[in-house]
Amino acid sequence: MNNQTQNAIDIVLAESLKELAATKPIDKITIKEITNKAGVIRPTFYNHFQDKYELLEWITVNELFAPIEPLLANGMLREGITLLLTTIYKGKDFYRRAAQLEGQNSFNEIFNRCVANLVKKYIDIDSLLSIANYEWLDEKLVSEFLAHTISWVTIQWIMRGMDSPVDELADVYVKIFHSPIIQVISNMDK
Repeated sequence: MNNQTQNAIDIVLAESLKELAATKPIDKITIKEITNKAGVIRPTFYNHFQDKYELLEWITVNELFAPIEPLLANGMLREGITLLLTTIYKGKDFYRRAAQLEGQNSFNEIFNRCVANLVKKYIDIDSLLSIANYEWLDEKLVSEFLAHTISWVTIQWIMRGMDSPVDELADVYVKIFHSPIIQVISNMDK
């Protein structure tokens, strides 16, 4: 992604894509439709983004992940997760369309990558090595494992209509993160 910062044009293009996605699948939306709705010319779009999938990634990073980083940095895991899920819920028409994308540029892949990058920042490599000191076990592998889990649950929640309350889903995430897997899977140690 060329530009992770926010400026007025990026925001206008993002809002345009989000509004169009309320009525049309994202893979069917053209750059021309995005720029027409935003009131800018096509070259302006390409000065900011390579394609609509890079714009989708920009939205994901700036709308979902950037706002929760200060919370996570201050140990506020539940609040960060709640903010992320609440933002998705408030933009549910857009995120439902985004979650329907498949393939290399899918929202799932973008979301997964963002989660992995965020998780990687908080992995304590010394604690990881004290639990299992294997050459192949590193922060990248662990962050990707956790990211796939988090992403899968989140995408399923979106695809199923976001019927479960945000607070309950946040509670599940926090409890799973704070509980050893052996406690989550019943009767495994018996």
